[in-house]
Amino acid sequence: MTNEECMRRAIALSEQNIENGGGPFAAVIVKDGEIIAEGTNRVTADCDPTAHAEVSAIRTACKILNTFSLAGCTIFTSCEPCPMCLGAIYWAHLDAIYYGNNRTDAAEIGFDDEFIYKEIPLSLEARSIPMTNLLRAEALRGFSTWQAKSDKTEY
Repeated sequence: MTNEECMRRAIALSEQNIENGGGPFAAVIVKDGEIIAEGTNRVTADCDPTAHAEVSAIRTACKILNTFSLAGCTIFTSCEPCPMCLGAIYWAHLDAIYYGNNRTDAAEIGFDDEFIYKEIPLSLEARSIPMTNLLRAEALRGFSTWQAKSDKTEY
């Protein structure tokens, strides 16, 4: 499949998802020129704020390929990924991102992620949701155990 065909599939899924009670977002993941996974936005339909199209497609692709790394794969998404989805894409090690609508287009129809982009560079103390470091010394025990584990799977 060409890049354009993959993007058209993501766009078509985004339009279909509206009819199925979801938001106007969809994504497909491609490996070796073939779509291996699809995902749509099911935030309101599933009462799950993490059920964005990209995250759903990543979860499906990882299950299909039986791996946590999607290196060698590309994601085509109907809209520029939000900060959460962008983080998931980086953690999944996807090779490239193609997107249709951009974040300004999304903001114009009520999906404005700009407040998150503005929060990220702020100091922890300046963010709108309070963040408090609690029981760090106790929490570090888990990190020490991980660091000492000789048979861990790095990611």
